[in-house]
Order: sequence, then structure tokens, then C-alpha cells
Amino acid sequence: MKKVYLDNASTTAIRPEVIDTMVAVMAQDYGNPSSTHGLGRNAKSALELSRKAIAKELNVSAQEIIFTSGGTEADNWVLRSAVKDLGVKRIITTKIEHHAVLHSAMLLEKEFGVEIDYVNVKKDGSVDYTNLVEKLANPIKSIVSLMHVNNETGTVLDLDRVVQICKEHSVLFHSDTVQSMGKTRLDLQKTAVDFVIASAHKFHGPKGVGFAYVKKNSGLQPMLHGGEQEKGLRAGTEAVHQIVGMAKALTVSYEKLEEERNHIQELKRYLIAQLNEKLVGSKINGGEAGFYNIVNVLLPFSKDKTSMILFHLDMKGIAVSRGSACQSGSIKPSHVLAEMLSEEDLSKPSIRISLSHYNTKEDIDILIAALEAMK
Repeated sequence: MKKVYLDNASTTAIRPEVIDTMVAVMAQDYGNPSSTHGLGRNAKSALELSRKAIAKELNVSAQEIIFTSGGTEADNWVLRSAVKDLGVKRIITTKIEHHAVLHSAMLLEKEFGVEIDYVNVKKDGSVDYTNLVEKLANPIKSIVSLMHVNNETGTVLDLDRVVQICKEHSVLFHSDTVQSMGKTRLDLQKTAVDFVIASAHKFHGPKGVGFAYVKKNSGLQPMLHGGEQEKGLRAGTEAVHQIVGMAKALTVSYEKLEEERNHIQELKRYLIAQLNEKLVGSKINGGEAGFYNIVNVLLPFSKDKTSMILFHLDMKGIAVSRGSACQSGSIKPSHVLAEMLSEEDLSKPSIRISLSHYNTKEDIDILIAALEAMK
């Protein structure tokens, strides 16, 4: 039975060249990058070359890249320090953010009494920019936290527009770019977001490593304390092999961006055409104009098939999800779709199909045939 992996918004396969790079580092450059001897200096050199490589792709200075264990840690750190150290009194976000942002904000509300203000979301999952401006009319010291690409529906935020709005109102802007990093170009000189975060395993790198872009002189303070690693902003011995793998993955992703994006866009068009033809009544949650590798589809099935659909697909070797992998084991409906769909549609089965350059039209055909058999 052919395995069909269509859950790339949850995690991606590591590129072979990334694995080769990581293995070489583990075998040869195993020193602690904080040590002053030769092996330590070699590891430090590999670490800093990786930092420069990532910074180059984003058009920022190397000192503005801080390595973390992933996107969740980075989201927590930025929001906590903004409140605790920068004097932010209000977090402006939406109810369709990743839980790394939503749950962090709720905890900060309890701990520090910070206000959480939710921007309206339209039925297609897009942010109501007019409502954002209205909320910013109240001049409380604020941070706006809005994700670039929604991890469940693929809805895309207009980063440049939000940057301009935040600049006009003199507030900080943090964007979770986990789903877009490595899949679309970000020039952070032109699109001057204050804080951007990324996770390597979303762009064909290793799990357990990510980074935060922290604009120079932001005043952010560390969340983890111990050593002086990462400019004193993130204590703990750096995982050099993972960081080097992440830098390699990001570099290769951008080198091959146009070719791979074209392939994935063609697959998405084919997928939607097949859904429309073979599963009449399907509806793309958020519309077809979302990010090029994510399709969240409301299937024309009865409610009673909702709980078992992923199990049946898995039995046929097909990996998809109902939403974020961080909560995919939950029987609760997606908090993202809850903001977009009626109660009736929310009770029906929706699945997220997320593509990579490793996928083929055969994968789509196998998925469609499996769904047809469930009608």
C-alpha cells in the first residue's frame, strides 16, 4: 500500500541534503560552541555561519536572529517579554491564532492583568483591518500579534498593510510566520515587522529547533535564564547540528522556491478540480485564494462520519488532519473553523490537506478515491 503524506502543515520530511549536513556536524563539530578550544570554536563557527545564512534570506542583521527550540517557545517569549519587560498593557490578536499565541495571551492576562482585544475575523477567515484600526484608536501601549498564514485554512495576512497600521499607531507587531517561512520570501527591511518566528520542521528541516527575528534594540529580555548564549537572550547550549540543519533547509527552500511553488500550485488546482468533480458539494473553507499549499475542505458527508474520517483514511495509508497537529487528537471542533462556519457546518467533517513538492497527482487521486468510497 502506497503511503500518501498530505499533512505538510503539521510537519515536513527532512530534505536528504539537510540530513547529510546534520550528520557531518554531529560527527565532526560536536564541541560546545561556548568552549574556547578548537572543537568549541569549530562548533561556534558553524553556529554563526548558520545565523548569517538565515539573516541573509530575511535581509536582516545576524545579531537579530535568536535560536530557540521552535515556534511555540518563540511566541511565548516575545509576548511574555513584551508584557513583563516592555510595559505592554494590551495584546491585540484574533481568535484564529495558533494556541501558542492564544494560550500565552490568556496566561499573561491572568498573571499581569494585561488586556486581550480580539480583532474581528470575516467568514473567509481574513482579518478585518478596519476593526484593527478602530481598536488601535484607544492609545493603550499594545502589541499586535497576527499570524502570516493561518495553519488550518491557509488564509494570508497582508503583512505590509498591518505593518503600516501598527507604524501609524506606534505599536509593536509580532507575526507567527511558521507556515510561510521558507515558502514565500520575506524581506524584513521592506516589511518591518518587529518580531517574526519560525520552526525548522515546517520547511523540511529538523524538529525541535526554530528562531525568532527580534528587531535590533527592541528591549526584549530573556525568558530562560542560565548561560549567556544567544546574546544573553536564550540560555542553554545551542543544538548546533539542528541549527545548521535549519539554516541548510531554509537556504535550499529559497533556492528552489519558484520551481517547488509552481509544482505545488499545480497540485492544489488539480486537487480542487477533483474535489469539485468527484465530491460535488465540497466547500473550501476560507476560499480557494488561500496559501498555495493548504486546502481546508468541508466534505459533503453526514455528521456521523466526522469522528471516523481520519481513521478510515489512515487505514488506507493516507495522512491528513482535521486541523492543527497540536490538537488533532482532540474531539473538539477546530477553534479556527468555529469562527468561520455555521454550527451546522461545524459539525460536519472538514479536513486539512497540505501539500509539499514531494507530492504527486497520484497522491491526490488516491485521496479522492478513498473519500469517494466513504460517500
